[in-house]
Amino acid sequence: MAGELVSVEHCLENHLPEQELKEVKRILYGREHAPIEIPEDAQKLAQQHNFEVKSYQITAKKEELTPPRLVRIGLVQNSIAAETTAPVGVQRSALHNKISRITEAAALCGVNVLCYQEAWTMPFAFCTREKQPWCEFAEDADCGPTTQLCQELAQKYNMVIVSPILERDSIHGDTLWNTAVVISNNGHVLGKTRKNHIPRVGDFNESTYYMEGDTGHVVFQTQFGRLAVNICYGRHHPQNWMMYGINGAEIVFNPSATVGALSTEDTWMETESNTDTDMFFRFDHPCI
Repeated sequence: MAGELVSVEHCLENHLPEQELKEVKRILYGREHAPIEIPEDAQKLAQQHNFEVKSYQITAKKEELTPPRLVRIGLVQNSIAAETTAPVGVQRSALHNKISRITEAAALCGVNVLCYQEAWTMPFAFCTREKQPWCEFAEDADCGPTTQLCQELAQKYNMVIVSPILERDSIHGDTLWNTAVVISNNGHVLGKTRKNHIPRVGDFNESTYYMEGDTGHVVFQTQFGRLAVNICYGRHHPQNWMMYGINGAEIVFNPSATVGALSTEDTWMETESNTDTDMFFRFDHPCI
């Protein structure tokens, strides 16, 4: 949006001298997180398809007897790829193509686990409270076209993929859910988890479309670690995070959709407070 910051990092790096920038980052992040070199092929792909790639090392304290287990995590923030007035099939296909290119770039960067943003296959239209055409984007979580695409990408790139979608549960009367599908690096659907908490505040009253999920605090065993998905609004509830930790999660994603300054400050404060008490790595990527 016009007049908004590209990012906090972008602002700091463009306005602070090197030494001051280093000190500010120390205050904000506790320690320096060095960038990881991005392969030239990934950079070219990003330039060709108009997206940006950033990479950082997030380290844990080195143990004396246990060798480090290195995992590369990818988080995707994307915009829509077709006009919201275009046919539903056209909009979804355009996003499928866009995300496929981004996933290819992630693979070139050596990503092991890739998480897309909340309801990535559609405009985040829940603020409209209109059923049509937005409910038409809902699809089967186990065998819908988006899951089939993600299975192909996961197998092709040997990558675990977390795919948050609007789910249509045809077995139970076409009930809609806000769901994340987890796909293993060999292309098998490991399962799904549904959004535990939904907002009923202002424009973000999602109960028009779906209700709180019924899957609990699922943890998925993958080749690269035990991971969980705490979708969007669930981040505001500390015991939500606690339960993922109790259930053994090592990595917890928080795919979200928000706008501007609506919840950016809360996100980082909650991140710090929750990771102080829960023993896992937390990855937030709001769409702003």
